[in-house]
Amino acid sequence: MNYIILGPPGAGKGTQAKNIAGKFGMVHLSTGDMFREEKESDEVVSKLLSAGQLVPDEIVVNMVKKHLEKDDIIKKGFLLDGFPRTVKQAEELDVVLKSKNIKMEGVLLIDVPFEEAVKRIVGRRICVCGASYHMTLLPPKEDGKCDRCGGKLFQRSDDKENVVRERFAVYERQTKPLIEYYEKSDTLIYINGLKDEKDVFAQISSCIANGL
Repeated sequence: MNYIILGPPGAGKGTQAKNIAGKFGMVHLSTGDMFREEKESDEVVSKLLSAGQLVPDEIVVNMVKKHLEKDDIIKKGFLLDGFPRTVKQAEELDVVLKSKNIKMEGVLLIDVPFEEAVKRIVGRRICVCGASYHMTLLPPKEDGKCDRCGGKLFQRSDDKENVVRERFAVYERQTKPLIEYYEKSDTLIYINGLKDEKDVFAQISSCIANGL
């Protein structure tokens, strides 16, 4: 079984991807993890990431291609998370999969409205001890203070509202054409991301189990 998972910032895509891979025995291919690996060994990628610049499509495609050549991934199947992000990347991926005779079962899209996604991200708070909270969904017992260690909670810079709105705008620009691309190939599977985490996972599990 081979799937792609898509979703806007705040959709819970990373959490769902790990749960899916664990339940169905697929390899979770996260481009974020791949970039961290490449950063250690590839000077070009390291410089681009350190400067906050986008990694060119050619490098990203080759990086994914290298992982798809591993025997365990071909045997177990994979869940691509964070790739493709553009139609050009999707087209390149299709070429790679076709050359290796790999079938893609479907593209899972966790659909969450813009304002809901913003609300989810902006409410996040974390502590230096690693504990995480949400101001409405999972608030600390004492406002601004960690339940675990008593430390002061803070908001990550990329969780601030102006940054989140810009991230979502980039997602909309890049991903809307990508969604249309997969709709045309009849591989797109809509998942209602407004439900709670367990319900979203149940929707996805049902689709995969039924070969949708």
